[in-house]
Amino acid sequence: MINNPISIDVEAGEPLYRQLRRAVEHQILTGALNPDLPLPSSRELARELGLSRNTVNAAYQELQAEEFIESRARRGYFVNSQALGRVGTALTGVGTAALSPGIGPHNVDTARPVDWASHIQPRPDAAMPELAKVRDWANYPYPFVVGQVDASTFPRLAWARALRDALDAPHLHYSLRDGVDEDDPLLIRMLCQHVLPSRGIEASPDQVLITSGSQQGLDLLAHTLLEPGAIVGVEDPGYVDARHTFVRAGAELLPLAVDEHGVVPPPDLEGVRLLYLTPSHHSPTNVTLSAVRRHQILAMAAKAGTLIIEDDYDSEFRYGGKPTPALKALPDNARVIYLGSFTKFLAPGLRLGYLVADAELIAELRNRRRYRLRHISGHLQRAMALLIDSGQYRRTVRLRRTKLQRKWLALTESLNEILPWEIDPPPGGVSIWITGPGQLDCVLLAERALDAGIVLERGDAFFADPGANRNHFRLGFAAIEQEAIRPGVHELGRVLGPLLE
Repeated sequence: MINNPISIDVEAGEPLYRQLRRAVEHQILTGALNPDLPLPSSRELARELGLSRNTVNAAYQELQAEEFIESRARRGYFVNSQALGRVGTALTGVGTAALSPGIGPHNVDTARPVDWASHIQPRPDAAMPELAKVRDWANYPYPFVVGQVDASTFPRLAWARALRDALDAPHLHYSLRDGVDEDDPLLIRMLCQHVLPSRGIEASPDQVLITSGSQQGLDLLAHTLLEPGAIVGVEDPGYVDARHTFVRAGAELLPLAVDEHGVVPPPDLEGVRLLYLTPSHHSPTNVTLSAVRRHQILAMAAKAGTLIIEDDYDSEFRYGGKPTPALKALPDNARVIYLGSFTKFLAPGLRLGYLVADAELIAELRNRRRYRLRHISGHLQRAMALLIDSGQYRRTVRLRRTKLQRKWLALTESLNEILPWEIDPPPGGVSIWITGPGQLDCVLLAERALDAGIVLERGDAFFADPGANRNHFRLGFAAIEQEAIRPGVHELGRVLGPLLE
């Protein structure tokens, strides 16, 4: 059955076939018809419009006589491409039928275009730098891209099995229901029993919220906890998207320096409403916040009444030494809001994360999430729960960690062999932060590297003062093939040479 936009008025004085002919002609001239597809047959269109076949045939014959359409043997009527050339109309088709829904003689908007700029509210963070992403990064020979994974290591069969099982009893109900503001109880249980304990965190189900990735968790927290003018302490350099989120919520940022031991605590936190930290692997340098500073910051936050967001985005990937317990695992952690993610290492496209905090805050966040997107896909939640319960989640973490450790070693060795300065990166994360000589311009480097087939991430945008910090860049190693790392670094060295002279 064809859904078409043609409207025929049987009470109008104009003959029905002429109304139909005029409507089809209008669609031809406005580009609503695909010249590569046949028009509906007279029988099909007559049934759809409640007309006789004679009426439809009469309309088609007039259109053919005026060369708007042409008949092709055993194929039917088609838009005449020569007619299109005469009127200078470039046509594109939509759908699988020649008559495109929603476009007809009575609903084409010929009014003045909408001035959207006068309707769209300005963004308060419009002047802040953003990370420039290369959208077709997979087509480059040396994709040292950050935030992507090696798709070949994704547990496709296990994930497909989990998705399939989630549609069988007894899981079907939880996959398809409208949970309103609830999360999947099995996924919450798997988190509390299998995922959070590995970070030293004990939590009850009412202290966990499922989010659409950690980004949604940040957005919920920012608009729940911050009033206009509130001060948020952020690492400098630090996670760019978090800064945008806080500023959009009306906050003012307090940049805090970072050294080899993590964020440098200020003299006090008085007046700081919220402190955003990435203590396990600092974004973007990957340094780990020292134990001494962790306890110091917790004490300062308790004294000043400051809340702490701990973004633990990739703590699973540490390649040496003993993992440091999460801030949320330490004593006096009530002020710590823990943000975790499945997607940073499993697959970023899944968009699944979680948030751990006191039950009172979780209840409020749950209500606010309800009126923004209801809840995360029940099917996706139940499949993730089954993946964890099967043991495949943990096996995938171990497999990824082993492969990433090899890549980390290969990249570190290659950098130290080829670059004219020493690189000593922290043993963790999925990228390496590189600080070059003062004369290095990472903006120019990123442009020339891309011309040479190298995708890297410039580092200036991570700083509160980008212009004064243009000698940093970041190389991701999760998505690139290990065999391409050394040739890629060699090519990077060739590009760097002229920029350092």
